Amino acid sequence: MSVLSSAPFSETEIASEGIKPEEYEEIVRRLGRHPNKAELGMFGVMWSEHCCYKNSRPLLKQFPTEGDRILVGPGENAGVIDLGDGLRLAFKIESHNHPSAVEPFQGAATGVGGILRDIFTMGARPIALLNSLRFGTLDDARTRRIVNGVVAGISHYGNCVGVPTVGGEVYFDRAYSGNPLVNVMALGLMETTEIVKSGAKGLGNPVLYVGSTTGRDGMGGASFASAELSDQSIDDRPAVQVGDPFLEKSLIEACLEAFKTGAVVAAQDMGAAGITCSTSEMAAKGGVGIELDLDLIPVRETGMVPYEYLLSESQERMLFVAEKGREQELIDIFEKWGLHATVAGKVIEEEIVRILFQGAIAAEIPATALADNTPIYHRELISEPPEYAQKAWAWTAESLPNCDENGIANRNWNEILATLLNTPTIASKRWVYRQYDHQVQNNTVLLPGGADAAVVRVRPLADAQSASVIPDSASLSKGVAATVDCNPRYVYLHPYEGAKAAVAEAARNLSCVGADPVAITDNLNFGSPEKPIGYWQLSEACRGLSEACREFSTPVTGGNVSLYNETLDSEGKPEPIYPTPVVGMVGFIPQLDRIVGQSWKQSGDVIYLLGLPMSDSSLTLGASEYLATVHQTVAGKPPIVDFELERKVQAVCRSGIRSGVIQSAHDSAEGGVAIALSECCFGHQLGAEIQIPNSAARMDEVLFAEGGARIIVSVKPESVAEWEATLSAELGDRWQKLGTVGGESLKISVSQFHVIDATIAELFTGWSSAIEKGLTE
Repeated sequence: MSVLSSAPFSETEIASEGIKPEEYEEIVRRLGRHPNKAELGMFGVMWSEHCCYKNSRPLLKQFPTEGDRILVGPGENAGVIDLGDGLRLAFKIESHNHPSAVEPFQGAATGVGGILRDIFTMGARPIALLNSLRFGTLDDARTRRIVNGVVAGISHYGNCVGVPTVGGEVYFDRAYSGNPLVNVMALGLMETTEIVKSGAKGLGNPVLYVGSTTGRDGMGGASFASAELSDQSIDDRPAVQVGDPFLEKSLIEACLEAFKTGAVVAAQDMGAAGITCSTSEMAAKGGVGIELDLDLIPVRETGMVPYEYLLSESQERMLFVAEKGREQELIDIFEKWGLHATVAGKVIEEEIVRILFQGAIAAEIPATALADNTPIYHRELISEPPEYAQKAWAWTAESLPNCDENGIANRNWNEILATLLNTPTIASKRWVYRQYDHQVQNNTVLLPGGADAAVVRVRPLADAQSASVIPDSASLSKGVAATVDCNPRYVYLHPYEGAKAAVAEAARNLSCVGADPVAITDNLNFGSPEKPIGYWQLSEACRGLSEACREFSTPVTGGNVSLYNETLDSEGKPEPIYPTPVVGMVGFIPQLDRIVGQSWKQSGDVIYLLGLPMSDSSLTLGASEYLATVHQTVAGKPPIVDFELERKVQAVCRSGIRSGVIQSAHDSAEGGVAIALSECCFGHQLGAEIQIPNSAARMDEVLFAEGGARIIVSVKPESVAEWEATLSAELGDRWQKLGTVGGESLKISVSQFHVIDATIAELFTGWSSAIEKGLTE
């Protein structure tokens, strides 16, 4: 008799928990018996892709995770880096994609709440938030509803909890119409002398449940996040949690105060899989067991059964292991902040998770079976790139209409530039970030929209100084920069090169404000790994990320994997998103008075292009925004990353900023140099006159080709001789003098012919209002 035939559950019931038949057989083997309903649910959430990374873990092992500044790498709630002078920064990124698809406001809001808990669980005070968002096109009513809900959810939670949202990115593409991406990154400054870890210790130590009450919201959220979205996904609204940012603010203060007592041995956020995840992971990491009594858990609903307690993902909850005899000290702190805190269990010697309910054992499972020793699938990589990629790579610019200085296909270059600037992916994200409080805490140095990366002062707090964490005031001039980056079209067309480009652009953005790239956290958003193309995209992207992180000496400190981002249409056909490995990178700024933004500062400054010149023969339009928007063609290969050139260009940029020579810096990304030049004009409404030499290159390649490790900088006229000598010595011929700042127009000329001649006011009007118009028309 087979295991399944004797199971107390139907195959449908087993499958509804996200468990495959062979996985159920493995559960029975490990337990030596059939699981009960609660245990089946525990295995379902902990063996989901969202929790155990069963398809991605083998690929993640290739990431570099160690470096001079790395204090905590993957495996904890967040990574931690050393900023010197006693300052330590915790940071991480996570996704809330599927919840945001079915309940945009609460899905996005609780995504913010969850990532904040990962930060303060380590003993760090959250100081900044960033987000990376992907939506369908704005001509779709459902997309407009999702955009409004997601932005409102992010702003509501972040604004209420008092943590500034300082940066991010927003892309719009039909590939995300049914499955938006909501990735949220948080940074925090350590307030405790010891970093708080999650591994339980000390036999007999009490286990405390702290924070909010447990209800039925968020039931099975981890399993829900590990399945494709369908027309019936709206029925999964109960899998979306409901957040309370005001309660979370109290939880932040209570936890940080509790950690400073030294009475907390270990702490774990109750995120995905709730009590199941926190008990099993704390036990497994500590090599001990945990016994927890559900009758002692504060609840907000009556009649709950163990299955519901264990799978609830109610927000603003934590699990602590406390020093025995000091539990009342911690309880008093939480009660002072108006929060629940109760001893609900203890650390035991046997390495199991034992759940009690109404005087009986409701569940008993080896901790490692849930948290560590989970299924791993080593999938076979296809022998050659899939047909769609090979077909795309065969594209050449020769298939485009001929063009010259006047334009292409009866459209002049002014019109095409305006079209690209009005494209929502390129257009100003002001409508989004103006809803966020980006100045609360008074440490935001560069505001959203003003630079390629966010810059935040890492000002030590009084409590930290009194605890002698900060030995002196040297850190007052220090800052951190942060960015989130990924061009999903690049990754779709060439996952390996596209992933490398994501790391390169993140490092370039940090360099453009004067920061040294230090480390990354990544969010791998992909379709199904069970499909050959989906796994190829995931595998190749991980290979590219790994290589690029080594090249830039930016180790991976942790992150999130979000697979099965596919939408099932009414016929059951899955439509995957573009593969989107978002890179969240942090950088160190030794002197906050030596940073720059992206906008020209004054007329007369001289403009330079670092990296490949505009007419370089190696630049192409493959995978470009121009090709997709103007010609409705997604094809070609994305730019190939030249690591040596990237490092040289970025080093020169940082050096120029710190020496005071560079007045502004902005990288050339989507839309190429013409778009980057326009964006440099908008901040202070200052124009520019650009002169480019004649060349054999197509004019659209000159203006709109992407890649080439390119940064546009401006310098004072009196610094030109010194600056050009530096460029020649450091970059050879990989730079170009473009022109000067001034006037009310952007003029790009070849010889004496104005290829582009458009007023800044006209360009700015369309660029600044495109998203708002798209949401209201």
